[in-house]
Amino acid sequence: MSAGTRPAQQPAEAATAQWYIGLMSGTSLDGVDGVLAEISESGCAVARHASAPLAPELRAELLALNTCGDNELHRAALAASALARTYAGVVHELLSQSRLPASTVRAIGAHGQTVRHQPGLHDGTGYTLQLNNPALLAEATGITVVADLRSRDVAAGGQGAPLVPAFHRRAFGQAGQAVAVLNIGGIANLSVLGASGATTGFDCGPGNALMDHWCQRHQGRLYDEDGSWAASGQVLPALLQLLLAEPYLALPPPRSTGRDLFNPAWLQRCLQAAGASQARPQDVQASLAELTARACVQDMQRHGAGARLLIVCGGGALNGHLMRRLQALLPGVRVESSAHHGLPPLQVEAAAFAWLARQCLHGLPGNLPAATGARGPRVLGAIYPA
Repeated sequence: MSAGTRPAQQPAEAATAQWYIGLMSGTSLDGVDGVLAEISESGCAVARHASAPLAPELRAELLALNTCGDNELHRAALAASALARTYAGVVHELLSQSRLPASTVRAIGAHGQTVRHQPGLHDGTGYTLQLNNPALLAEATGITVVADLRSRDVAAGGQGAPLVPAFHRRAFGQAGQAVAVLNIGGIANLSVLGASGATTGFDCGPGNALMDHWCQRHQGRLYDEDGSWAASGQVLPALLQLLLAEPYLALPPPRSTGRDLFNPAWLQRCLQAAGASQARPQDVQASLAELTARACVQDMQRHGAGARLLIVCGGGALNGHLMRRLQALLPGVRVESSAHHGLPPLQVEAAAFAWLARQCLHGLPGNLPAATGARGPRVLGAIYPA
């Protein structure tokens, strides 16, 4: 399966090709990315991409809902509806760009916003919670919506994440050659596409989430553009050593994580334990960037040793400092943006959820048990008809 971009007006590559929309708002909370893609058994061609920032009050509420607070059910319901309206705006923008009527789109794959991710905990099953109002999204767009794409995998004993390795195989797999794909969103996840066709994947650890938090706190900016602020600082060895000592980073796959672990409170505890509470903010930022890079690299070395190509997607692929650190730490591997392989970094996850929507409607599995640890392949998602 190949991925690429082409004008919406071109004919389908196969008779079975249909239009799908994928929507993604990740743990970085930097906004919503949406793609309009034509998908068939043989290919996934992205025709249009649109994005929208999250309103500051919605972003703050979604971040607050990652931890316990007052009146959570009411606040979560309102936040879910506000997010669905943002999603609808992106859908309408995609339709406007392509001049396609809503009736031509088979379905929308809408991920929702993860606010809790605790698979396997508490009662042996645990849960993963993505805020969304897919019924409202279906009403607002007139298009069938496929949502709740993680919980079936969790019910089957899996982590519910990552769900992108199967799509990575179809988009970036190369016959007879091992390839690794690193998605750096709020959390970083690695897919290993073996030369034999075997595919696995797991969450490495923090991606942009901690760097974004620190940048917002000390710079008043949503993220560190190109990693320039991190590049201006010096890594603090004692702090980095403590950050890398986090037990999660040594766990074997399958494993997944989120803001439940890698959050500001975790960072504050590490700063205090390392005696770095009064360190220069840019030095802490440099250390956080190095944490992300080294956590990803050690997983690449442990589980993707046969790969000589690392394709990077997600917002982290736009961080020049982080990309340079990955390359420096992996001298025998080509580290390249997914833009060089048919899909710009901010389109990959949205395209994956468009593909997952198609899998659901065709009654086909969307998970990879080798990646999530589920008891077997499962059809993922709940369908809200147009």
